[in-house]
Amino acid sequence: MKKIITFIIISATIVFLIFNCNNGDVYGENGNGVDTQKSIASKIIRFHVLANSDSNEDQALKLKVRDKVLAFIAPKMSSSKSIDESRNILKKYNNEIQEISQGVVGENGYNYVVKTELKEDYFPVKTYGAITLPQGSYEAYRILIGSAKGHNWWCVMFPPLCFTDITKGNVEIEKTQNEMKKVLTKEEYDTIDNTQTGQDKIIVKFKIKEEFDKLATYFKNK
Repeated sequence: MKKIITFIIISATIVFLIFNCNNGDVYGENGNGVDTQKSIASKIIRFHVLANSDSNEDQALKLKVRDKVLAFIAPKMSSSKSIDESRNILKKYNNEIQEISQGVVGENGYNYVVKTELKEDYFPVKTYGAITLPQGSYEAYRILIGSAKGHNWWCVMFPPLCFTDITKGNVEIEKTQNEMKKVLTKEEYDTIDNTQTGQDKIIVKFKIKEEFDKLATYFKNK
């Protein structure tokens, strides 16, 4: 009974905060937040490079792998006109990407095994330049270095947001906005545009929803 009461109190608090962050739902002014996330996810491919660990050395190695892979794949991906075309490019060059990544690891004196995969996976709230993507399942091309237990570097592979400055990883806000607008509806884009609603505000909204889902899962499994 104590757990149930605690759950009700916390749930009521979270719901109150959600609806007071904005006058709409958790992801947008109108419609269903979960459906909006799924719709957004169906139109993009994320790119993740996972480090072996959070040590300084492993994190630096992750960035070296990222730079070499982006230098190789950028010319092939930057002109892609559809998510299907991008998906096919990644599949076509998967072996080369894996070999390049493994080569960077070996050149830097490590014996980590590198794996590459294109799969759907669950991701928490993430901000990349002008956009903040809500939690949920997304298709992603992932490079896993060694144990892949360290923090990852990420961007959006389609539309091609990874290729603005591969040496510094900077994102040109205007380019990001234009590329995302090409594939998302206005409602979807407004949902993730943190320059329009305010980055802190939109992240708080997504985080509240994320924590609520975690809490619901916790009590469900009890």
